[in-house]
Amino acid sequence: MAKQTWKPGTLVAPVPPMLVSCGTMESPNIITAAWCGNVNSVPPKTYVSIRPERFSYHLIKENGEFVLNLPTERLIKAADWCGVRSGRDHQKFTEMGLTAEPCSLVNAPQIGECPITLECKVCQIIPMGSHDMFLADIVAVNVDDSLLDESGALHMERAGLVAYAHGQYFALGKSLGHFGFSVKKKSTARREAVKKAAARKQAPKK
Repeated sequence: MAKQTWKPGTLVAPVPPMLVSCGTMESPNIITAAWCGNVNSVPPKTYVSIRPERFSYHLIKENGEFVLNLPTERLIKAADWCGVRSGRDHQKFTEMGLTAEPCSLVNAPQIGECPITLECKVCQIIPMGSHDMFLADIVAVNVDDSLLDESGALHMERAGLVAYAHGQYFALGKSLGHFGFSVKKKSTARREAVKKAAARKQAPKK
């Protein structure tokens, strides 16, 4: 495969167009940030990188907390709008018809229309250059009941989550496998296929 070599750039993709809510229930705000992700499992830690000139930067720095709200296809217009408009000039929750709901462990609001939200408390601010990275502990996770099955297992494929790559938004497509499928024993995979086939046969016809 022939490749060209370019100068350094931020081409890691896809990434989430994350709706980051901050401020308080009385004065809430939202910023959309693609520079966001996981950095540690135990304890669970995440980060969001924001330019210091952004309105939300100072809210997060002063309050030391924020909420990561995973957007869905239905919310992609709001995600884009909240990324290009400033909270200095707009009431983003109101103008986008979004619901500010209280969290369990932080004062920042969560977005009621997002099916998964992560409550975060800042533990370190790291200047990176154009952006400052807010390294944070994930202190609570809120999941909509519609994503859970009878056993309480999470099915994120039901959420209709979206991705961002090189200036474009994308809906997630078909599943290509699950974690560890490449080393799964064939006998186990065969048994699961038989179970799924039997379940389809037993399912009531519409």
